[in-house]
Amino acid sequence: MEERSLKVLAADTTFFNRISNTLTKLLIPTKIGLNGFLINIKRTNALKAYEALENIDDIDTQKKEQLTNKFEETYTLYLESIDKFIMDSIYKKVKSGSASSFEREALSRYYNIVQLKENEYLEYKYQKQKFLLEVDYQNLVTSEKEKVITRYEKLYLKKIDGLYKGLLKHYSVKLADSQKNKSEGTIVIYKNIFATLEEYIKEVLPIKLKVENKENYSKIISEYEEYEKFSVGKLDEKDFLEKNMILLGLSRVLFTHSLPLVAAEQCYNKLLRDTRNLIMNLKQENKKEDAYKMLLKLIEDYNVKLLSTKVYWDKPEEREVYKKFWSEYSKAKTSEEKEILALKRELYDLKNESQKYNPIRKFYKNKLVEFGVMRALKNKARTINNIKYIKVK
Repeated sequence: MEERSLKVLAADTTFFNRISNTLTKLLIPTKIGLNGFLINIKRTNALKAYEALENIDDIDTQKKEQLTNKFEETYTLYLESIDKFIMDSIYKKVKSGSASSFEREALSRYYNIVQLKENEYLEYKYQKQKFLLEVDYQNLVTSEKEKVITRYEKLYLKKIDGLYKGLLKHYSVKLADSQKNKSEGTIVIYKNIFATLEEYIKEVLPIKLKVENKENYSKIISEYEEYEKFSVGKLDEKDFLEKNMILLGLSRVLFTHSLPLVAAEQCYNKLLRDTRNLIMNLKQENKKEDAYKMLLKLIEDYNVKLLSTKVYWDKPEEREVYKKFWSEYSKAKTSEEKEILALKRELYDLKNESQKYNPIRKFYKNKLVEFGVMRALKNKARTINNIKYIKVK
């Protein structure tokens, strides 16, 4: 009896705890249903306000201002209802052990975003709104209510588009500051930019292609299809860099102003540096050649999609060098001529770089020798007997 009286029971095996857990599991569906009902009401109100705002004549400025204020108010209440759903329902489901993997992942993402509030408030503001919209959109897709989804997608695209643009502008400003101050966090900012671009192209662009006129995106369809090849399966370093190159090319059409030319140029230069390092580090000739072919494509993208649109140059002499290169590159008729010009351009860009780039310089020069543009001169030296040498300091 003494042994039995001293036995410690697990917390969830006591009578009162068992009743409490059972009641919680019974009440959670009710709570979810109530929250879902409230979200539907708030979403409908936001949709009505948005549609009224979209249909108003631009000339009636007073009416438009009233409808804009009403939409912003209903939209805020709608987001708050989704926030409450996550805290009241998903949190309790995770705590009781009845949550799905999607719900557990959603709560984990939610807390990661909340942690940004103290040090990165602007990013927190964009990320939280984006997250709440994504959660509700996924809930709608799961519900398979096609009429509601079709109606909602216009509002969803309008808002989610603005949030992605805001994030990219934010990262662009941070990138400029980090370059000035030579901050150690620059690599993280590059990762955030490429991750944001990929997330948009993976999650948002397919919806835009479905809802909007595909002809608006005719310029990027081929690049988008090229990206899809890299969106599945395991990628090696070369594939990863090529995927980022495609993302950056797509951004010049989708985010012309949100990812300013200065930030995009820094991203291109980062890819060029990483690709050069990859070529230097690769030992297998076939893999080195594949990386080199990708580098040629990257050089073309950088010069065609970015530098050809650049208006302001910090150094006028750099602009003159580029103009000469671009004039010759535009007139080149064969891929061999373009490759020679690209190699010469690379050697020019690397002329002030450190000795660590000597292997890639040698690689480029060997290519030019193969094309017959350069000659390989052997180093010859001989010692003459009976000659005194004086070392001059």
